[in-house]
This record gives sequence, C-alpha cells and structure tokens, in this order.
Amino acid sequence: MLSLRYLPNVATLELDAKKCNGCKMCLFVCPHEVFAYEHKRAVIADKDACMECSACAVNCEPGAITVQKGVGCAEAVINSMINGGDPTCDCGEDNNSCCC
Repeated sequence: MLSLRYLPNVATLELDAKKCNGCKMCLFVCPHEVFAYEHKRAVIADKDACMECSACAVNCEPGAITVQKGVGCAEAVINSMINGGDPTCDCGEDNNSCCC
C-alpha cells in the first residue's frame, strides 16, 4: 500500500471506540490503511495517512467514525480517478489549478 503523508496532525478523522461494533468495514474501505483491528474493535493506526475521503464514515453503520469530507486536495484526486482527467482542487491563485 502507498505510504502517503499529508500535513501532520491536521486530519479531521475521529473514532468513537464506544460506538464501534467491530465490523471491520473501515479497514476494508480505507485506501491508505489508516485503521487497524485490536480487541474486536477498530482503532486509528495512522491518522496522518488519512486523506479525508470519508469512505470509512459513510460505511460505518453505527456512526463511530466522523471525518470532514473533501478537505484539501484529497477530493480532487479521488474525483479525477473516478471521472478521469487532471485533479483540480481550486485552491490555486486562479481558483482552477491543481495543487496535488
């Protein structure tokens, strides 16, 4: 798996361990292996690898995971992979450039 890093200690990802039912869905859907499984529950193993795509939160049935989707350039990268073309995150000087 890729070992991508973003700005340290800025990811909005949060996990409420009390709500986790141990389904492991977050482990399956996370593209950067942010989560691990310990004592029949998910844990955040590498928060700085989180690209805030929100796949984990969307697929967390008990609502144990929260993350602010689309922060930074992650959304642009994901959309370009899905739709094709270059990522455009609109955070450049001309509001139509790629910073990814």
